[in-house]
Amino acid sequence: MGERRTFTKEFKEQAVDLVLRGDRKPGVVAEELGIPGNMLSRWKREKQQTEKGPIKAFTGKGNARDIEIANYKKRIADLEETNEILKKAMAIFAERKPR
Repeated sequence: MGERRTFTKEFKEQAVDLVLRGDRKPGVVAEELGIPGNMLSRWKREKQQTEKGPIKAFTGKGNARDIEIANYKKRIADLEETNEILKKAMAIFAERKPR
């Protein structure tokens, strides 16, 4: 199986602009650029969604949802670590005898 290729934001924007100009069909543009047609269609959809709302298209590797999930996973790990520290502190305070 081949290596996964990555494309720059500029490349994606230029590819979508070629399709949006309308002088060539998306399949032809994709073939000329050496990319699958469904990838070009996804980039076009992402750009159109960006124009409708606050989602940023072509944010780099991964999409906004993947970044958000990664942030949630990091937050969960931090909270679990904090929880473990608090459990240990409770055990220490529970062992102490009042004077």
